[in-house]
Amino acid sequence: MPAISRDEVAHLARLSRLALSDAELDEFAGQLDSILSHVKTVAEVAADDVPPTANPSAITNVTRPDVIVPGLTPEQALSGAPAVEQDRFAVPQILGEEQ
Repeated sequence: MPAISRDEVAHLARLSRLALSDAELDEFAGQLDSILSHVKTVAEVAADDVPPTANPSAITNVTRPDVIVPGLTPEQALSGAPAVEQDRFAVPQILGEEQ
C-alpha cells in the first residue's frame, strides 16, 4: 500500500497553490511514496543508543601554531611603490572629495 495517495498529492498541491497536471500528480505521487518509504527505512534503523551526529568521523580543524616572524619594514614595503606619501602608498583619488 502506498504511503501517499494521488488525492493526497493533489491536496498538498492545492495547499501549496501549485497547478499540477494529472500526469504530474501521478509522477509526484510515485516519487513522494518512494521518499516516504526511504524515510521509514531510515527511521527503523536509527537506534536510541546511537548519538545524533552531523558527520560520522571526528573532525578537527588543522591549524599551524601562531609564530611571530619578522615582517617588512615600511621602507622595504614601499620600496617598489610607484608613489609614496607620508610613509604610505599614494594612489589616484577616486572620490571627488578631499579626505
